[in-house]
Amino acid sequence: MLRLRTLLLALAGAFALSGCQYHVLSPQGWVGDQQRNLLIISTLLMLIVIIPVLIMAVYFPLKYRADREDTSDYDPTFEHSNKIEVAIWGVPILIIIALGWFTYDYTHKLDPYRPLDHLEAGAPIEVEAVSLDWKWLFIYPEYGVASVNELAIPAGRPVNFSLTSSTVMNTLSIPALGGMVYSMTGMETKLHLIADETGTFPGRSAHYSGPGFSHMTFDTLAMSDEDFNAWIEERKTDGAALDRASYLELEKPTIDEPVRYYASVEDGLFDRIVEMCVEEGKVCMGQMMMQDEMGGGGLAGIPNAAAYSYDRARTIDGFGNLIDLPEIEVKALHEAFWNDPAAICGPDFAVTEDTKNG
Repeated sequence: MLRLRTLLLALAGAFALSGCQYHVLSPQGWVGDQQRNLLIISTLLMLIVIIPVLIMAVYFPLKYRADREDTSDYDPTFEHSNKIEVAIWGVPILIIIALGWFTYDYTHKLDPYRPLDHLEAGAPIEVEAVSLDWKWLFIYPEYGVASVNELAIPAGRPVNFSLTSSTVMNTLSIPALGGMVYSMTGMETKLHLIADETGTFPGRSAHYSGPGFSHMTFDTLAMSDEDFNAWIEERKTDGAALDRASYLELEKPTIDEPVRYYASVEDGLFDRIVEMCVEEGKVCMGQMMMQDEMGGGGLAGIPNAAAYSYDRARTIDGFGNLIDLPEIEVKALHEAFWNDPAAICGPDFAVTEDTKNG
């Protein structure tokens, strides 16, 4: 009965896994091919140690068990064997050298920031990817269109990704095409991929980012050049305009967002997303760093604290709902100093500050 139950569980597990797609081991792009090769090489090198150890773990206990009949090989004076020492130290050293060489070679060859110009695969296209809660926005700056939760690329041509995030960290992952890179707020990261063949390849965020994480998926449509150009032309005639106002509306947290398109994109929008100043009146990061380099905003900048705030407007609860926080207020210490710099030296100020700000 136990064997039958075990067999049924094994069959159920095999049936559940039968729909899995092992894109990592069956890639459709040059980057994915190279990463698969490195994975296989590393596994084979490790098996040089693992397989003999597994064999010896069974062989030696059986051969030298206490109740064996022939004990003529018993040698209580054994101390040293050059052959054993060479095997114990030499084989691991050779494996480490080989792993080090392949890792060095593939690490530089597969640097995500390295363009794929050496493939001579045609003119690359630029894609600006933004991870939102919980959806992906893809902007095509060369064509002036954008899409949500759908990525279209021409097969056989490199794709140069520029990535950023509107809130928490995410990762852009298309397993069939290659590795992934983080997208982070206030930063622009790079990734270069290519699809060798046409097809539809699943993509997603591979970094947990909240309650809508499981729905943060998209399809990558690798097309011929003709079909890609037709897709672009269709987008230009089908969709709304993506400007700062519509982006801020899109940025609001949603779960299981459907595919949508934008027929035009405001110039410089991606740069403003990276600089965290899409909203009117917000100070961009470049301006903020310049102010810091010049000594900061000083007392004159205290009343403008809201212009430097970013996270408060994007605060969510555990269910992904926005939390409406009150406006930033200038602390009593700053108010008093601004109105009367000598007031903070008075004996009564400490009591007033504790009452107002706890």
